[in-house]
Amino acid sequence: MNSANGNSTRTSIELSHGVVEYRTAGPLDAAGPPVLFVHPFLMDGTLWTGVADLLAARGIRSYAPDWPLGAHRVATNPGTDQTPRGVARQIVRFIEELDLHDVTLVGADTGGALCQFLIDTDPSRIGRVVLTNCDAFDTFPPFPFNVVFALLKGNTLMKINLQPMRSRAFRHSPLGFGLLAERLDPAQTRSWIEPGLTDAAIRGDAVAFLRAARPADLLDVSTRLDRFTGPVTIVWGTADRAFTPQLGRRLQDAFRNAHLVEVPNARTLVALDAPHLLVEHIAA
Repeated sequence: MNSANGNSTRTSIELSHGVVEYRTAGPLDAAGPPVLFVHPFLMDGTLWTGVADLLAARGIRSYAPDWPLGAHRVATNPGTDQTPRGVARQIVRFIEELDLHDVTLVGADTGGALCQFLIDTDPSRIGRVVLTNCDAFDTFPPFPFNVVFALLKGNTLMKINLQPMRSRAFRHSPLGFGLLAERLDPAQTRSWIEPGLTDAAIRGDAVAFLRAARPADLLDVSTRLDRFTGPVTIVWGTADRAFTPQLGRRLQDAFRNAHLVEVPNARTLVALDAPHLLVEHIAA
């Protein structure tokens, strides 16, 4: 699959675990290092579209794949390792297959946790990391999402409990995506839940991830974050009621070379609430 739209292209690649659909933006011959985005659970690569387009205008090339976290359109192959470390290995394979080097790795929410698993697994092609509000230590996930996700840990459970998300009002409420950003696009949020509503195999991938996501595992990873020698920028929305500013400061301290930027009035999804500021720190 390959479709172009202005300065961006949507395409796909087949890896050992299955097909990965992704969007690229920015010049193919960009002089600077590539940017790779990792989105949260029950979202896809479109989260990063605004940020990617702003980076493209600066001549920076980026990649925004749809990782198998419940909003993807193509299910993984049977037997795929859907643990957080397994998904991190999928990201590593994507980077290797596209032969990307000195990558700027950008993660949000669950995606930030996956970035931590990735640099704990194989950081050889990662040059720098940018984390927005995300899971860290044993906050995996935070309240109230630990309660919400518990209601999704089964194929039938997920199908039933996603039904209220058909309603825009519910979807944008605190029980849906409403805690995560000030501005939400109803069409985009509907597209995020559609695969889980309609495809049992997609739900199976999501359920497998949720069942394997253990706070103790991410807490263990945190003890080794200081082994990553590249620069880390933590861009943290301070209006977030789930991932608190204190968690962002603690995450900064866990790295060897980290800089914290606090963003007033931004919630979890800094990519939506403060895209221009996030671009400044990615480009830097």
